[in-house]
Amino acid sequence: MGGGLTVIHFIKHFKTITKHRSIVFIYCLKAGIPLRGLLHDLSKYSPTEFIAGAKYYLGFKSPTEREREVCGYSKAWMHHKGRNKHHFEYWTDYNVKTKKLEPVKMPVKYVKEMFCDRVAAGRVYLGKDYTNDNPINYFRNGRAKSVMHPDTSALLEKWLLSLQQDGEKEAFRKIRQTTNY
Repeated sequence: MGGGLTVIHFIKHFKTITKHRSIVFIYCLKAGIPLRGLLHDLSKYSPTEFIAGAKYYLGFKSPTEREREVCGYSKAWMHHKGRNKHHFEYWTDYNVKTKKLEPVKMPVKYVKEMFCDRVAAGRVYLGKDYTNDNPINYFRNGRAKSVMHPDTSALLEKWLLSLQQDGEKEAFRKIRQTTNY
């Protein structure tokens, strides 16, 4: 699996990304950002992302991971991160003082959408094995924490910890109340 372009892969990929978007939409409603939920990940239906997603479809994790294994990079991911502001990778720019590419603090509405995206991805890819521990564990074991802006990282981690410790209802209450950081 994850290397053939078949009708079955097209259908399964379409179902997966549509299921993901529907869960993100529900979470964005709970987070108080309905427009972000409506607009979430529309680029996944573009030819650049959709065809690669179907070709490298796995069902249990993002097809961009498989595309990277096969090609050495993911053209679909580079397209995606450049068009979707809920990804911390979008928020990098050259610092005029250091002349280096550095993370930029994300606007709150996109951090909220990033939270919704991460929780929904866990639910879709882990299915019945999902628990509220998964998003914080994934965050802490990944590289995102070390490469996103420290304030953005701290805010996301705070909400993921609330999800783990207090549950969804309380986490979304805290998220709705947050207007800046």
